Parts: sequence; structure tokens; C-alpha cells
Amino acid sequence: MIENLCRKIRDNVQKVMVCKDEVINLALVGVLCEGHILLEDVPGIGKTTLAKALAASLGCTFRRIQFTPDLLPSDVTGINWFNQKLQEFEFRPGPVISQIVLADEINRATPRTQSALLEAMQEQQVTIDGLTHLLPRPFLILATQNPIELEGTFPLPEAQIDRFLLRIVIGYPSQSEENSILERFRSTSQLPDLLPVTSSSEIIQLQNERRNIRVEDSVRDYIVRIARATRNHNEIQLGSSPRATMALYHSAQAWAAIQGRDFVLPDDIKYMAPHVLTHRLIVSPQAQLRGRQPSQLVTDIVDSISVPVEN
Repeated sequence: MIENLCRKIRDNVQKVMVCKDEVINLALVGVLCEGHILLEDVPGIGKTTLAKALAASLGCTFRRIQFTPDLLPSDVTGINWFNQKLQEFEFRPGPVISQIVLADEINRATPRTQSALLEAMQEQQVTIDGLTHLLPRPFLILATQNPIELEGTFPLPEAQIDRFLLRIVIGYPSQSEENSILERFRSTSQLPDLLPVTSSSEIIQLQNERRNIRVEDSVRDYIVRIARATRNHNEIQLGSSPRATMALYHSAQAWAAIQGRDFVLPDDIKYMAPHVLTHRLIVSPQAQLRGRQPSQLVTDIVDSISVPVEN
């Protein structure tokens, strides 16, 4: 069921978004794990279009927050305002109280505003004036970030980066894909006419099914050994957290389900490790001087860990 519905969602998104299946499949991993996604790439690649097309395909409530330096935490979470007619305070929910939230250019907001998302991302709730408001399910934050332009930006703290399940780089389209973009959008965008192919209740059901994907003991130990290796590597200053280990476990389950399997293979873990671990690592200054990148280190670590084999 997961494979078939993911195919329907992918086909629907591709009516608008011209990109490789891999990119949409990775976004669907985030949906199945109810984990947040960091879309990091240069401007004009289609990060915002992907987020809006995915939200429209899922049939979930969608809100967009344009992060700017003057954005306040209350602009994100909501406020209690005094209704003079009723002579009482009323809660006005902010845009984060939605099922899918697009945090556009998240690194342009101040650290104080960025931190307003921490509770929502980890505990799926927001607390305002001592009152806790639960967020609707499924809940997913899609945050975009431009890695090139640094002027007027505030780097995301490690505590927030660690809350993103995946980091997805869309990349430039191929020549044939770019031709398809010109052909498809020669008159107008099809995004406003995109219809949902599933519902919130069905997505929650798929998320529950994902949890039942089998992970053998040796495969689970393989995940743990990869995560622990990042903490003991001499070129890594800060390795992956236990939250990252859980993220790799869950994302491997989701990737296996999208491929039509009810069990996880070591290849699933090898494939997902760069997307799950790269953005969480801090490379040592000496390694940075040598031009070493986190993605290279993750690849080296995965290649160095012995793969479990079937007895």
C-alpha cells in the first residue's frame, strides 16, 4: 500500500515539479517518518515549488512563513489578544499550527525567532503564556535555505539542525529536464490546479505501517556502528546524536517501504546515511583546511563499516 500511494503522490508532484524521482522519494521519506526536511540549494532550483506541490498532493493544511530579520516568535506561534467586546483573552494561532509548514529562507530570521520552532519540531506542540497547544497531525516542517548567500543570515544552531530528519539538495536539472520545464510552464503554472491524491488520515495510517517494517538485529547494529563511528572519527569535531541514530533507523524503514519491501537492507542504510547524517556533523578545523566535506566523511565512514551478511 505504501509503495502504491507514494507512486501516486510522486506522479502528482511531477505534474508541477520537474525533478528526479529520488528527490520526491526523499521528501516522502520525511512524510512517512513525520520528520522535518531541510531543503538546501541555490535560488531558483524549485525548493518552494516542491514544498507547495507536496502539500497540495497530500491534502493537508498548508501555511507558509517568510522568515525575515524582523519576524517575531509570536508571528510564528501565535498570540493571546484581548477581545474588548467579550472582555477576555482569545488565542490567535500562528502559521506553525498547521499540518505542513513551509519555513522559507529560515536562516534569515534571528536566533530568537528560529528557536520558536524548537518545541514544535521536537514535541509537536507550542506553549504560549503557559498554555500548551497541540499541533495537528501529520505535522511536517519544510525549511528552505540558501547555502551561497550569507549576508543578512543567521546560521541555524546545532540544536535546530539536529531536529531535521533529512537534508535534501535538489541540484540543477539535466538538459532534457530543463527543456521540459520550459515546455510545461510556457503559459501558466499548474500548481494552483493541483488536486490532492490522499488525505491526512491515510497519511497517518501509512506512518503507522512504516513502523512495522522489519529491521533485523544485525542491520540495527549496523546503524548503531555507523552512528558511533562519527563520534570517534579524528576529522569530526561533533558526531551524530542518538536522535540521528533514530532518524537513520526510521528513514531506512521508510525507504524500504517506498521500494515495496517490508524489511530493511543494509543498502537502504547506505543510501540514507548521507542524507540523514551530513548536515549534523561538524568537521574539525584541520580537516576543513584540507578541504574535507561532511558528505565525504560520511561516505568514508559507511565504506569502512563491515556490512552484515546473511548466515
